[in-house]
Amino acid sequence: MTKTATQLLEPQERTTKSVIDLRSDTVTRPTAAMRKAMAEAEVGDDVYGEDPTVNRLEASAARIFQREAALFVPTGTMGNQIAIKVHTRPGQEIICEERAHILDWEMGMPALFSGCVLRTLRGDDGILTWAEIKKKIPSYSYARAQTGLIEIENTHNMAGGTVSPVEVMEEVCNAAHDRGIPVHLDGARVFNAAVALKMPVADVTHKFDSVMFCLSKGLGAPVGSMLVGSRSFIDQARSVRKALGGGMRQAGVLAAAGLIALEEMPKRLHEDHANARLLADALAKIPTLGINPEKVKTNIVIFDVSATGMTSDEILRRLRDQNVIGSAVSDSIVRLLTHMDVTRADCEQAAEIIRKVCG
Repeated sequence: MTKTATQLLEPQERTTKSVIDLRSDTVTRPTAAMRKAMAEAEVGDDVYGEDPTVNRLEASAARIFQREAALFVPTGTMGNQIAIKVHTRPGQEIICEERAHILDWEMGMPALFSGCVLRTLRGDDGILTWAEIKKKIPSYSYARAQTGLIEIENTHNMAGGTVSPVEVMEEVCNAAHDRGIPVHLDGARVFNAAVALKMPVADVTHKFDSVMFCLSKGLGAPVGSMLVGSRSFIDQARSVRKALGGGMRQAGVLAAAGLIALEEMPKRLHEDHANARLLADALAKIPTLGINPEKVKTNIVIFDVSATGMTSDEILRRLRDQNVIGSAVSDSIVRLLTHMDVTRADCEQAAEIIRKVCG
């Protein structure tokens, strides 16, 4: 058996030369329990609604979010785009934050698939308030595209994993609903938000018309995301999923890992948050880096490297030479994410290596 194959079978096994991969929480490998569940999963044809493991996953998601129904989808991008298609009609606008995932990282699909244009605004720390959103909603005119949907991202990825307060989100939802406008939550990391807020995820999200969340980020599943909402919404979403090529057959093999991710892994997210804060506190002691540790609420750490005299890419190349991997948000901003496959000791080691490179 090759070394690579061994690593695939033993994802948690580390060596002294192992890379500390802080690019994203998407790089996690399935746990032993997930692999066992996948191998033993009871399956059927999900396109016919006959996969019992997928059905259990969807029922579990609906229960946890206190919704009528849920839908298993391959990716968060597909989940968001399905929601957009169901909620809107061609020629409408979607209001979102200017660094939103649906704008920058989903291939222009709101325009390509749903025929909608994105109307953006910048929120402090990525948090959108009704006071700012309402300024972007046009009065009726046959010459103006009308607002068909408001989209919020919580936690907000490119703003540094920031958490929107529940009262702020509820004000947006209530006011939008008064105007007949639905609100969708890109909750790719909404369990991180719920842990940070110390609230059940259902209480954090109950005002939204639909919620997408990922099983494959901090929750550690190898594949998959979920959409939750009303039964009518999910019935329509299932049809749109098919249009996007997302009708899967014996998907219970994937859903089995998703069940463990959904029901067990939120319990450990506080560890990732603590490790991110440890990392942020250490980086704040490096004079050439710009970071406010108080803003690190979840598992994302972003910092400004302008004062080093190097670009993000140059710093990342030097870090990679020392077996630490991160990602660039811009020429001057670096992003690091903690997750279940990096330990407290890894974060301490990474901080020391960053100090040597940037100090």
